[in-house]
Amino acid sequence: MPLVLVTGAARADSIAAGVVPRLRDDGWDVVTSDLDTGDYPCDLADPDAPTALIERVVDERGPLSGLVLSHAHCVESGILDTSAASFDRHVAVNARATLLMIAAFARHADAGGGAIVAYTSDHTTGNLPYGASKGALDRIVISAARELGPRSISANVVNPGPIDTGWMDAATRAALTAQHPLGRAGTPRDIAAITAFLLSPDGRWISGQLLHADGGFSARF
Repeated sequence: MPLVLVTGAARADSIAAGVVPRLRDDGWDVVTSDLDTGDYPCDLADPDAPTALIERVVDERGPLSGLVLSHAHCVESGILDTSAASFDRHVAVNARATLLMIAAFARHADAGGGAIVAYTSDHTTGNLPYGASKGALDRIVISAARELGPRSISANVVNPGPIDTGWMDAATRAALTAQHPLGRAGTPRDIAAITAFLLSPDGRWISGQLLHADGGFSARF
């Protein structure tokens, strides 16, 4: 049974929480990590923690074949009210930890290779440190596809668009639904299906992509 690590699965209505049961249904052995919960609690802001997390999972459970990066630090602020400390924490969790986990995953991956899927966002104005750190994540994951391809590792970024994970109030949900080609907000289940395909042998030929898996939401302009 192939082993996959999913980060950021603490909240019951999160994207990662929707991904976990789908992967288990598909035959994956799934382990999870979050700040205070999951099989392997971990503070990814600690520069030593991302590598230690991967190494601990491998030591205790065996080599990984999949890595799903759904962790995120997000505190809304803009140019005029973002502190250096806040910006640094966003970069540490969203970008640096991603880089270090991908590197450790590659060093300890299953002999047959593996697949990496990370989630990104279009946020910029009003949510600057989050958006900037997610932009860095995009480049890291796409670079991984080129560098780690010879190790039979695929790597993709998925931009899910607005997903109803509990953060939408009624007015926000109605406004976004009105703009959506499919007439509904996305759900974690939608992204779980995309993630499962990218991790599967059939999906490995897709690599180095930033996929707008958002039901056509980004095509509205």
